[in-house]
Amino acid sequence: MNTEDQNRLRDWLNAQGLGGKAFGMKPLAGGQSNPTYLLDTGDARLVLRKQPPGVLLKSAHAVDREYRVIRALRDSAVPVPQALAWCDDASVVGTPFYLMSFVEGRVLVDQSLPGMSAAEREAIYRDMNRVIAALHEVDVDAVGLSDYGRREGFISRQVDRWSRQLQGSPLAPGEAMRKLMEWLPQHLPPEQAATLIHGDFRLDNLIFDARDARVIAVLDWELSTLGDPLSDFAYHCMSWHIPHTLWRGIAGLDLAGLGLPDESVYRSWYAQRRTAIDDEAWRFYLGFNLFRMSAILHGIAERAQQGNANAADAVETGRKAGPLAELACRLVGI
Repeated sequence: MNTEDQNRLRDWLNAQGLGGKAFGMKPLAGGQSNPTYLLDTGDARLVLRKQPPGVLLKSAHAVDREYRVIRALRDSAVPVPQALAWCDDASVVGTPFYLMSFVEGRVLVDQSLPGMSAAEREAIYRDMNRVIAALHEVDVDAVGLSDYGRREGFISRQVDRWSRQLQGSPLAPGEAMRKLMEWLPQHLPPEQAATLIHGDFRLDNLIFDARDARVIAVLDWELSTLGDPLSDFAYHCMSWHIPHTLWRGIAGLDLAGLGLPDESVYRSWYAQRRTAIDDEAWRFYLGFNLFRMSAILHGIAERAQQGNANAADAVETGRKAGPLAELACRLVGI
């Protein structure tokens, strides 16, 4: 943001009763999607999340939905920051934004958890599993999210949505993506009862306590909706299949030596809390989520080409779309 944006923001904070005796602002690292800033008012530290500039895909960068779900979950078993204020006036900082409390803790990026003991790594993974299961147990009617999404046909609509997005992209999708667009609609699993889902539940979207292996906040809710909980859980479990050398994966590592659970053990923890997962359906869910992720990364590559991507490494990130789609093809056997 430029100086004029920051001055308008400071005035807006004061009008909302959120200002203080000082004003400092700096970008927070991480995320390809919604620009995020740390604000220091002298009295408190706040986090601002805003839509990026430029022409956006319909329903993308839904910071209004992020704000709504964080506010709805404030008294639930799912830890979230405190939702503080929403602003849809683009004249303040150029695009709509919201404010939430800053949560002090650890953001862990490398899923092999370097520098930790085997016991610490297992405890981290156990608490991730606990939190995603708790998310899928949220009573959406009780927290005011009964209209947060359509409850029927989630997977079929998602396959159609991401396929249409790829087909409409000025960057032509690769052969593996085209094969998945044909295969997935023909192999849909039985429909699951819809729950609240995060859509991007992974290690680096969580904040852990500074000392304990305990999740104290779940971040980045822009893809949340009502949908298939097993799809959400399979997305979270893609890392067991993505090579560590490719991107955010643990495939190929000595999991036992590191103290990390293998995928079957991690699935069993979730099943103890919620429901067992059929192996054939599981392969579909993994293949679908790898396809979905490849489509998301394809979109990042497209935005990088247009000059609208937020992160400096957007071009390199976008290049991973093809290998993830090829991995999906191998998993589902096409």
